[in-house]
Amino acid sequence: METFGDKLRAFALAMALHLLCILALLVGLWWTHETRPVSMPGPVIEATLVGPTAAPKARSGAQKPQPSRPPVKPEPPKPEPPKPEPKPVEQPEPPKPEKQTPNELQKPSQVDQERVAALAQEKAEQEKREQEEKVRQRQVELEDEKQRKLREEQQKQLAEIRKEREAVEKKLKLERDRLAQIEDRNQKQAQAQAQPEAEHEAEQAQTGAGGQDNDLTARYAAAIQAAVTNNWNRPDNAQAGLRCVLNIAQIPGGDVISVSVGSPCNADPVTRTSIEQAVMKAAPLPYQGYENVFQRNIKFNFRYDG
Repeated sequence: METFGDKLRAFALAMALHLLCILALLVGLWWTHETRPVSMPGPVIEATLVGPTAAPKARSGAQKPQPSRPPVKPEPPKPEPPKPEPKPVEQPEPPKPEKQTPNELQKPSQVDQERVAALAQEKAEQEKREQEEKVRQRQVELEDEKQRKLREEQQKQLAEIRKEREAVEKKLKLERDRLAQIEDRNQKQAQAQAQPEAEHEAEQAQTGAGGQDNDLTARYAAAIQAAVTNNWNRPDNAQAGLRCVLNIAQIPGGDVISVSVGSPCNADPVTRTSIEQAVMKAAPLPYQGYENVFQRNIKFNFRYDG
């Protein structure tokens, strides 16, 4: 780093250079003034010198002056009027050096170096910002690429899930169709088997059983049918022509101990369960007025014709 002494030395050299230039300028002005001819003011006067003629100059080594005639001294010439003294040329005072602070005494090279350093630093900062922007842009591109791959993977997984679900739904549809065909076939078989039993029950209702009143037995069966039907929550897939034999265990008063669907029955498992629940909800079954035909274990033919 440049010291104060270096700056002061540079300032002294600069002042010496300025003084040398001023001195050279003064010498040049003075020299020009001396070589110029002096002109006297006023008209020119012509004069003739009157007096004895000066003796001719003796020839060197030829003649000797005659001793009888002493030499006559010539009158000294009139002195020329004095030349006017040249007017002093007013020289401008040298400019006083301005007081400069230590920061202003810097060498031009130092200023240039600082400017170059500042430009270099600015360029480095600009390059750093550009590099950071490139890194940030690269990170954004990598994040976008990551998100794109993630979306593609998710879409691929969703496509596989949809494909698997479609396959499962297709398989379930085939299974439902197969079960529907089996159920339809079972219903037709149950109807074919229940027809003779229904005809047999009708004959028993007409002829009576064990000497009991045939009309009372028929009315008792109709009352149980009505009670169960009123408490039946019929499934949507239950179709008309439903016939199922119910095995009911009860006690006096009509309270049901147990119920089960026997054979034949053309109902599906869901419908069978709903019929059993209807019997339990209908309890106590009709009892008062039917004491003479009451039985603890009865087989009841449940019918649904729509």
